Amino acid sequence: MHIISTETELEQIYDAVNPLSLEKVARQLTPKYQAWIEAARFVVLSTVGPEGTDASPRGDVDPVVRIQDPGTILIPDWRGNNRLDSLRNIVRDKRVSLMFMVPGSTNIVRVNGTAVLTNDAELCGTFTKKNIAPRSVIVMSVSEAYFQCAKAILRSELWAGQDLSTTVPSAGDFLREVKEHFDSEGYDQGYEAYAKTRFW
Repeated sequence: MHIISTETELEQIYDAVNPLSLEKVARQLTPKYQAWIEAARFVVLSTVGPEGTDASPRGDVDPVVRIQDPGTILIPDWRGNNRLDSLRNIVRDKRVSLMFMVPGSTNIVRVNGTAVLTNDAELCGTFTKKNIAPRSVIVMSVSEAYFQCAKAILRSELWAGQDLSTTVPSAGDFLREVKEHFDSEGYDQGYEAYAKTRFW
C-alpha cells in the first residue's frame, strides 16, 4: 500500500480547489450563519488532546448553543456519562471545531476556533432548565465559519426518512459484546425512560 506522505503528492492527485470553497469562509458569525446555527438542535464538538482526538455529539430541545456575539459561542455542558473527554481536551488544548446539522437541510455548518471552560455560577445559571444548571460552559472564540457542500448528505440520503435502527446493533448489544453476561435487552428497553430523567 502506497502512503501519501507530503502535501505536494496529495495535491497532485486532486483537481484544483474550487475558489468558492475558499471564498465562502467567514471570520466571524455573519447574520446568516447566526440564523442557521440558532435553528440547530444538534452539533458535533471535536477536540484534540495528548491521547488523540475526540468528537462528541451535543443536542438540546432549544438551540444547542448560544451565540453571545459574532465571535463567541457558548455551549452548556449538560449531564452525560462523566468521562469528560472533550472537557479534558479543552483544558489541555484549546483547539475546537463544531459541526452543526439541521434535519432536512442538506448543508452542514462548520465552525473552527479555540475554547476555554468556565464554571462561573452566574453564566451557568443563565442556562438553567428544570432548576438544573450545567456544571460548566464551553466558551468558544470563532476563527472561521463556513457551510459544507451538500454532497455528503445527498449521497448518504441521511434525511430520506428511512428508519434503519433495527438493522444495526443497539447500545445494549455493544455493552454485551464487552461484558458477557450484561442484560442488553433490559438496558435497551429501559434506557430512553432513564435518559429523559437526566437530560439536564
